[in-house]
Amino acid sequence: MDNTMPILLVPGLVSSPRIYAPVVPALWRFGPVTVANHIRDGNMGAIARRILAEAPPRFALAGHSMGGYIAFEIMRQAPDRVAKLALINTQARPDTPEATARRRGQIARAQEGQFRAILDELFPGFVHPSRRGDASLRQLVYDMGDDVGAEAFVRQQTAVMTRPDSRPTLAWIKCPTLVLTGDEDNTIPNSLSVEMANGIPGARLVILPNCGHLPQPEQPQATAEALVEWLRN
Repeated sequence: MDNTMPILLVPGLVSSPRIYAPVVPALWRFGPVTVANHIRDGNMGAIARRILAEAPPRFALAGHSMGGYIAFEIMRQAPDRVAKLALINTQARPDTPEATARRRGQIARAQEGQFRAILDELFPGFVHPSRRGDASLRQLVYDMGDDVGAEAFVRQQTAVMTRPDSRPTLAWIKCPTLVLTGDEDNTIPNSLSVEMANGIPGARLVILPNCGHLPQPEQPQATAEALVEWLRN
């Protein structure tokens, strides 16, 4: 009997399939792995609809950061199609007024040709403080920025700052759920992961030590192990 399950991975803001590369090899034995294209639309509903139109009938879903916001929207639109859910360094809350104001400023600057400078400013918040001098991680962020591009970054930020509050729907999630975060995520604090795990019935919370907002490249083995455990059970 074939027990494989298609696995759909959704990257985050200004992030591309490269973010999942360190953990994908460990996932393939559980089923075919696809990384969603999440850069084509400017609101969460449209992003989720297009991903669902291209996805298998039923799948295990993992979303990282903005990908978690998209995962919540997929759960609202097609909960019966999601067999398992993993929420990686994300949150259920809507944007704060301060975050929205910051995003509007970044949108304006990206449209003025300052996209690379924005990536430089985002980087320290993306990684554990001990990795702020890590040239390979900084290059990964640059490469993913090139993959996404300034125009898609603007669409992504527009979608992120208008996302709904997912906290009221946490209790509706009935599939096996992993909530994974780092101990020093300075972009989305892990207290917001604790909040999600407490709100989702039976959710498993994993907080990785010595890890920031990018667990796949920062702690690839521990991240892969947590995802394997999620898929296995």
